[in-house]
Amino acid sequence: MNVLAAEWLKIRSIRSSHLILAISLGAIPLAVAVALSAIAMYDSAPASMRASARIAELEEVVLIVPQLAMGVMGVLAITSEYATGLIRTSLALVPRRWPVLAAKSVVVGGLGLVVGPVVVFTTYVVSRRMLESRYPIADFADRLPTLVTSSLTVAVFALLGLGAVLRSAAGAIAILVGLVYVIPMIVGNLPEPWSERLGSVMIGALPREITGDDLTSSVYGALLSPVAAAVVLALYAVLPPAAGLLLLRERDA
Repeated sequence: MNVLAAEWLKIRSIRSSHLILAISLGAIPLAVAVALSAIAMYDSAPASMRASARIAELEEVVLIVPQLAMGVMGVLAITSEYATGLIRTSLALVPRRWPVLAAKSVVVGGLGLVVGPVVVFTTYVVSRRMLESRYPIADFADRLPTLVTSSLTVAVFALLGLGAVLRSAAGAIAILVGLVYVIPMIVGNLPEPWSERLGSVMIGALPREITGDDLTSSVYGALLSPVAAAVVLALYAVLPPAAGLLLLRERDA
């Protein structure tokens, strides 16, 4: 508990954490801006086009903002200690090493578990109120499972970003951006059946696969069962800290 309290103190004492949280919550006004733009387009469209007007779920559109922001927080939670040399003090006080990484995982992952639902559910409620008179919006009961699983991906990104594998903040952030943008683009352009197979294990596909939601219009694959998709999402959260722990034990601070 002392190690956990120390890691919580580190996170909340640095300005970058407050900035990252502000950027994460900034996804909500971004969704409002997109909704206002969609409303303006709808109101200026002819009646024949309004009947078939559709809009993507805004909570999924802006989800990338808290995902990347919390991923960066995970990176900085440990790479900043390597950069300043504070990691030597931390490991001198906690020589067993694994409690340090475990405490960082709990703090960063816990913040992701808070930020994710706040952004996802608030965006859904606000966008629904703004758009429901113009665009067809799914009922809350129908969307609830996907809202929950989508919000969990924010915590997963926070743990993915926990930069114990790479001491370089720039390198770890580059990997995060690659997971969101580059790798899905590469996978999407692969020949079948590899595009469908690999797309099914991308983080972007997992929330809807877990809930059994329709993925016919998705750029990802849909081959995993709900249980298999849940296992893959858990592996995304568990494997990076586990690999980081192995490296933390083997190398010098």
